[in-house]
Order: sequence, then structure tokens, then C-alpha cells
Amino acid sequence: MTSRRPPLALSEPERQRVEQVDRLAASGSPGVPGLIEMLADPSWSVRRAVVASLAALGGAAVQALCDCLGARRDSEARIAATVDALVASLADVDGPVLALTRDPRAAIVADAAQILGRRGSTGAVSRLAELTSHDDDNVAVAAIEALGRVGGRAAVDSLVGAVTSGNFFRVFPAIDVLGRSGDPRAIGPLSSLLDDPRYLLEAARALGRTGSRSAVAPLVRLLGRPSDAVARVAAVALAELRERYRERYGTVEPIDEALRSAVLAPGAARRVSHSLAGADPGEQAMICSVLGAIGGEDVLLDLTHLLDAEPQVASAAADALCRLSRSADARVLAALRDGDSARRLLLLPLVRGAAAAVVVEACLADLDPEVRAAASDALGRIAEPRSARALFPLLDDPNPRVVHAAMTAIQCLGGAEVEALALSAAREGTPAMRRSALRILAYFAPPSALPIFIEGLRDPDLRVRERAIHGLASCAEPGAIEALVSVAADPSGRVRAVAMRALGQAQRDARVIEALLAGLRDEDAWVRYYACQSLGKLGWEAAAGAIAERLRDESGQVRVAAVEALSGIKGDLALAALEAAARESDTDMRRSALIGLGIAGREESLPTLLGALSSPDVATRLVGVSAVSGFSSPEVLPALVRAAGDVDESVSAAATSFIAGRPGVEATRSLIALLVASRAPAPLLVALATPMPGRIDGILEALATADDELAPLLTSALARMRLPEAHAALLEALRLPRAPARKAAATTLAAVATREAFAAVELASRTDPDPEVRRVSASVLSQWA
Repeated sequence: MTSRRPPLALSEPERQRVEQVDRLAASGSPGVPGLIEMLADPSWSVRRAVVASLAALGGAAVQALCDCLGARRDSEARIAATVDALVASLADVDGPVLALTRDPRAAIVADAAQILGRRGSTGAVSRLAELTSHDDDNVAVAAIEALGRVGGRAAVDSLVGAVTSGNFFRVFPAIDVLGRSGDPRAIGPLSSLLDDPRYLLEAARALGRTGSRSAVAPLVRLLGRPSDAVARVAAVALAELRERYRERYGTVEPIDEALRSAVLAPGAARRVSHSLAGADPGEQAMICSVLGAIGGEDVLLDLTHLLDAEPQVASAAADALCRLSRSADARVLAALRDGDSARRLLLLPLVRGAAAAVVVEACLADLDPEVRAAASDALGRIAEPRSARALFPLLDDPNPRVVHAAMTAIQCLGGAEVEALALSAAREGTPAMRRSALRILAYFAPPSALPIFIEGLRDPDLRVRERAIHGLASCAEPGAIEALVSVAADPSGRVRAVAMRALGQAQRDARVIEALLAGLRDEDAWVRYYACQSLGKLGWEAAAGAIAERLRDESGQVRVAAVEALSGIKGDLALAALEAAARESDTDMRRSALIGLGIAGREESLPTLLGALSSPDVATRLVGVSAVSGFSSPEVLPALVRAAGDVDESVSAAATSFIAGRPGVEATRSLIALLVASRAPAPLLVALATPMPGRIDGILEALATADDELAPLLTSALARMRLPEAHAALLEALRLPRAPARKAAATTLAAVATREAFAAVELASRTDPDPEVRRVSASVLSQWA
């Protein structure tokens, strides 16, 4: 066994010692004593190689490392390297390291606590909780910090003891860990620290991290303090509290309701606004979210002023105004009318209602094309038919983004006036306007457009002719197909290619198929390309043989188009051609074939698709994940679970989303297993909250054995579903045998805040057999008192 060489340049003596490390590591257990001796090497690079080798040796080195940590304390470098090796060890070190926590020497106990924390050892939580009250401050702090790494929810009582101990060295680290626990029992102790200037700011931040509704009131009270710094920290903490609540329950409305009721005290809203002055841009953006939750005329004025701030803050202010709904409309319209381009760009996404149309139409003349495009988007959203006349001139705008936005808005409006304006523009406008008008007519396909499309085939502008061809494909009038087929024989290869593409959007007709089959033999590669595509779209099974011949086409794009076409055609011939293409050396063809096999969904293709998940090419693995996701075979779910652990984030995210979309308890178990192993649970929590058959049953099954860290995540997923069945499951969880599930259910039911939920939690606060469950239930009920 050899360790990886340090990437830094080594001196010759260092290189020789690293080679010695490699030799000792390769010898296995006999090399451990020699490696232990080298833990104090003066070179950091050499020590790193020693640490990596001892960690890789696993169980063969664990006891020797523990003995070294206890017996050889003469070198700080050796101690640090020994700790690092135990943290990185591939073996299970919990037993030997837990034994070190019984050592009478405080320094060794502190090192052991650090190791357990850095390894995330959930089995050590109870012992770490005991160590928080150790006589030695260093040990207590190490244990508190370790609980912060592992997850402190199961040790809340110990953390509360540390916070209320009065010992500065223990209180300060415990504040952060207690806040991150998310346990409602943290609110009281943390709130009591707000009266102590030593802990006030950190306790306020910790209250924000709890994500608990009951933390709103103590944080709002801070807004009445005379210090701008205190008000700023309180406002930022309230913003974080909203986001934590959103992550946990999928909504912030209960927090916003608490804010609106709590800030009835005079001047509280003004204190939040004043706190903006000394805040950095990130904090200002967070404070804007709180202002948006509070509302009120003064808040509207402050948020409007912030529209001129730097982009991050201005965007947050605009979002806050948007949340304030109709109460902000008049002020938004006034700011839109009088503002510059930058302000308009922020405000246009906020406007709504026909009353805003006139003001928005004025923005169509703004010098900034982004504003003109945003105004077009807004008019499409408002859907006031009279705005069509203001939008049509933008079809001749020099900016393509503006033209596209105007065209999309016009399509949203529709109606007789749009038809008349489009017919006129298609006949008399500039070439750019004629092209856009033909696209609008193709979208609606009125009978009156057929003569315009046929006339457009003779337009001197080639791109206008192309638009007319596509228009014919959308037209159901007699004569449209005949005109379209005639264009398929045009002398221009480009025009023929456009015709082939358009034929794929037309109705199935013998003339259409005949023209497309002829296109497969065209001298122009792009004509052959679009002929393949269109036959695939039409799903003409009899064309499979002719399309398969194009798999050997001299042009790569034609070969890929042939693969894509075969994926849309049923039958054994098409499937055999796809299987052969999936084994080609051309990566583009291979990926296209994999997609086609996935669409075909034939079980005999599954081994080929599963093999793609092991490809060294990321794009191929991503295609493979998508292709296998539609299969129900038992080997697919384990394959997706493995892909969810892929080193590439895009592959991992895709696999997770496909698991989330699979029905059945097994898929839910897989998501929960991934959630337990994940260091970034947010995406998996979203996936777990996706309502699917078997999802609720699977979560309830996991809750029956969940610990204090997992149970709140599971009940959070149920709350985020917002389904009656999920609410019933939360009520059922409150009756499960294990206390962690009942505590989590009580906390979540209080957040859901239905009458039935309150009644169930109130009953638990009085009758649950576990005193901790009763305390949690009483605590969450007090949030709504």
C-alpha cells in the first residue's frame, strides 16, 4: 500500500523520508511502529504523508495511534498529526477513542472529544453530552464544539446547562450549537442571554438560526434598544429565522404573521429601517426581507428608496415590494413612471392589473433594450388587449431580445385586433417585422393567414420565406400541404432544409411522407438531417429501414439525427439500430442512442443503459441516469442510488430527482438513507417532500426508529407536502413508541398550526409518558400563546 505523494515540491531529504513512509505503509501492520515514530517529523509535507498512510491502514493502526495520543505528549506536532490520522482513519475508531474520554488527563479527553466531533460520530453523543459538564473548561468546550459538528439535538439538556452555567468559556460556544440544534427548548435559555451585553449579539444570531416562531418575539424586542448595532443584528437574525423556517416547513407565513403582530409596538418598524444604515450589502438584502414581511406605509417608502441601491440590495427591495402585494401597487407605479432605466428594470416584474398598462406602455420607449423587453413581458402578463398596438412597433426593434419579448406578449393577448395587425405587418412591414408577423400568424393559424403564407414564399427576403414555410406547416386549410410539399423541391438547399423541418410539424399525409423519404437521399446534408428528424417526429414505422441507412451517413449531424429519429419509431428494426448505435465510438451518436433506448423503454435494452452509468464521461453518465429513470425493473433503483453519490453534482442531482419521482416505499427508504449520509441535506429534503405513492408510509416507517437528528428532517418533509394524508401522518407520529419521533412531530405540528394539530400537541404536553416530549410540546405551544 502506498500513500499519495504530497503535491508540494520536496527537498531531497524530505523525498527520501516520504519514500520511507511509502515502504512502511506497503508493509502493512509491521510498518505501523515506524510510521508512529515519524509523526513528529519536522517537515509538514512528510507528516502529511505519514497521516495519510496511517489513516489508510485502518484498524491496523488505530490502537497504536490511541496509545501514542495517550503516552507521547512531548510534541505538539505529533499530537496534532495523531489526531488528524484518527479523524481520517478508514476504520471505526469510536470504541478506542471513547475509551480515551475516561482518561484522568484532561488534555487527552479534549483531544478525544475533538476526534469524535470531527468524525461526526453520532454514537458518541451521549458521552459528549456528559463531557459538557466536565470540570476542565477545555474538555467542556471541546465536547460542545464536537456536539456542534455531530448535531446537538440529542444533547439539548446538556447544552442548556452549559448556556446557563455562567461560565463564559462554556456559554459562548454553547450558544451557537444550541441555536443550530433547532430545538424549541433552546429559545428560553438563549432569550435570557439577551439581557447580558457579553452574549447579547451572539445569542440574537443563535435565535435566528433556530428557525422557531417563538424566537420572533425576543428578537423584535431588541429592535427597541437604542443601539443601531443591536437593531441591525436583530433584523438580520429575523431574516435568517425566516429562511430557516422556509427550509424546514416550505413557508414563511407563520413567521411573517408573528412579525406583523409583534411589531405593533411603536417605532419597531422604523428601527428595522434605521438598522440598514450600518449594514453591509448582504445584511441590507436580508433586512429588506424583514421589511417586506412587516409592511406598512413607512416600510413601502423605505423599500422604494432602496430601489436605487446597489444591485443586490435593490433586487431584495423589489422582492419585498412584490410580497407586499396590492398595498404597494400605487407606489410601485409612481416609481415606475418617474424612475430611470435601472429602477424600471427592477419594478416591471412587480406590476399587475390592467390599471398599470398605460404606465408600462410608456416604458416600451425606454432607451435600455432590457427595459423594453421587461415592459413587453409585463404587458403579456397583464394581458390588456388594447396594448397590442403599442407592442407591434417593437417587432422592428434592433434588439432580438426585445423582438422576442414583444412577440411573446402579443401571442398572450390574441384576439381580432392582433390578427388584423399581424396580417397588415406581414404584408407591409419591414423584412424584420414581416418575419415576426408571420410567426405570430403561424402561432394562431387563422384561415385568413393562408394567402399570406403562400405569398410569403415569393418574398425577396430569404428569412421571410422560411417563416412562411413554417406557417404553412401550422395551417389546416386545404392547399397548405400542397404548397409545402412543392417547396420541398426548391432549388435552394437551405429552403429545402427548412421545408423538411416544417413537414415534421404538419399532419401525417402520404405526400408529406413521400417528400421526407426523398429528403433522406438529398445531396444536402442538412436536408437529410431535417428529413430524419421529421420522420422521427411523425413516428412513421415503415421508414425505419431508410432511416437506419443514414446511420452510416458521411455527415455526423445526419447520423445523430437518424439515431434521434429511430427513438421515436416503434419496432424491432429501430431498436436493433439503436442498440448498435449505442456501441459506436462516436460519443454524440452513443449518447443520442442511449436517449433513444430510454424513450423506447424496452427491457432488453436495460443492461446497455445501466452500463452507461459507469462511463468515465460525465455527459454520458447524465444521459444514462435520465434514460434508465423510466424503467421499473428492480435493478434501476439501486443504480440511481449509486448515481446519487456521483462525484459530479449534475449527475448526483439528476439521480436524486429521479429517485424522488419514483413511487413506492423502497424509493423513500433510499432517499432517507441518502439523507442520513449527506452533509448537505437541503436538496434531499426537497426530494423527500415530493408527494408520491408510498412516500408517506416510508417516512412513517423511518420515524419509528429515527433518532433526534433524523426525526425533525422527516417530519419537516411531511409538513412540506401540504397534504391531508401528510398531516394525518404527523398526528400518527405523535403516537409512535420512540420519543425522538414524538418530539419532532410536536414541533412540526405546532408549526403547521391547525386546530387539530394544536389539540394533539396540547394533549401530548400533559399526557406523554416522556418528560422531554412533554417539555417540548409545552414549549412549542407557548409560541402561539
